Amino acid sequence: METHWLPVKESGTPLHQQIYDHIKQKIENGEWSVGTRIPTQRELAAQFKVNRSTIVYALDELTADGLIESKIGKGTFVINNTWSLLASAPPPDWNSYVKSGAYQPNIQTIQDINQAEANPHMIRLGTGELSPDLLPIDQTKALFQGESTSPFSMGYPQPKGDPHLRELVSMYLKKKGIEASPSSILIVSGGLQGLQLISLGLLHRDSTIFHENPSYLNSVHVFQSAGMNLHGIPVDDQGMVSNYISRLKKMYNGSLLYTTPSFHNPTGVLMSETRRNEVLNICTSEKLPIIEDDVYGDLYFEEPPPPPLKSKDSQGLILYMGSMSKTLGPGLRIGWVVGPEPVINRLADIKMQTDYGSSSLSQYAVSQWLASGQYENYIKDIRQNLKNRRNFTLEILNTHFKDIATWTVPTGGFFIWLKLTASLSTEKLFKKSLQEGILLNPGTVYDRSDQQHLRLSYAYASLPQLEKGLVRVAEMIKEG
Repeated sequence: METHWLPVKESGTPLHQQIYDHIKQKIENGEWSVGTRIPTQRELAAQFKVNRSTIVYALDELTADGLIESKIGKGTFVINNTWSLLASAPPPDWNSYVKSGAYQPNIQTIQDINQAEANPHMIRLGTGELSPDLLPIDQTKALFQGESTSPFSMGYPQPKGDPHLRELVSMYLKKKGIEASPSSILIVSGGLQGLQLISLGLLHRDSTIFHENPSYLNSVHVFQSAGMNLHGIPVDDQGMVSNYISRLKKMYNGSLLYTTPSFHNPTGVLMSETRRNEVLNICTSEKLPIIEDDVYGDLYFEEPPPPPLKSKDSQGLILYMGSMSKTLGPGLRIGWVVGPEPVINRLADIKMQTDYGSSSLSQYAVSQWLASGQYENYIKDIRQNLKNRRNFTLEILNTHFKDIATWTVPTGGFFIWLKLTASLSTEKLFKKSLQEGILLNPGTVYDRSDQQHLRLSYAYASLPQLEKGLVRVAEMIKEG
């Protein structure tokens, strides 16, 4: 439970009384409804920055007043509130509503990561986004203030998105070898919404999705919450191992294959051109549609990656996804889905039912970047910055991790997939690091059975933070 309130130590009111009043207020106004499990004594003491004995005193008074109750082995729960004692009918049991919702909750580790990322003092060694220092804030402000040939509206956009932006995306995709008319492009609020729309509009419950294992899909429950099954396909240094696809298609009657060929999340692997051709040929033969996620495709360090699968798609087999979240900034929430027009029309209809279109302001900002020609120069600078950060991180790994881990050198993207050789649970390391203000992404986020890997990101933390955090992580690993 998130709270930014702290007791005032200089107040004449005792700390335990302030905490008692604060928790009682949350219970009375329904924020902590009947059945809510409250944080542990240790968590509350850390949250309110007081001794544990102060928390015990406050909780004892709340228990005496009949507001909370401790259950051995289960925790402490809200059992009543003052207004419900006077009500003619009991209050709704919101916990039952929460538990019955269709969308599955994140696993606890991801919830912990999401909460820790809100702490500005946390050293974030796994965050998959650009550092605030790298984001083009000033350039974007200048684009808004300068003259524009891009039309701008504050009204609802067209179902598929702003026509001018779709024209610009169409031209941008031609440089990647993808021929896509504006009518076959849907502007979405980031790649994740693209996946949500596909799960809602194109697939039946109990459909089977194939993906690389480990996979980003395991860290979001977009398909699982829609009642679909995920099956992983192993990854080697060339990408997804293609000879598994046909066998799995026959065994599980797969509905589609999801892949990130360029600088895969979380392994950083770049799928070779040979492997891309194999995947495309097999899926064409098996009539297995593909979702190609190319959000990292612009972030290469030396040579561009092989052409996207979509560039060789002559049968409309592939839904291609791109985004500006990994380059211009995640806060814009602008991406696109490219595919056959009937599919794009269907997804656009569902999008209008859910949000009436992506932000007009964000669409205009991306249009300005693409129309001005500044995006190409900007992305060259980002590639160089990321390459420098990768090299800096590799130096630290070579100095401090060579006896306790192995890794491959990524040629683009954000991530290094670090495999620990020491017999240490990455989940335990995650919790221990978190206590010291260091946030890691353990392998279990991407493969529930993986207790050996960490996803390291060199994109977010500052260079001093990368060094400080990684050196301390190495020490913790060696300490066992």
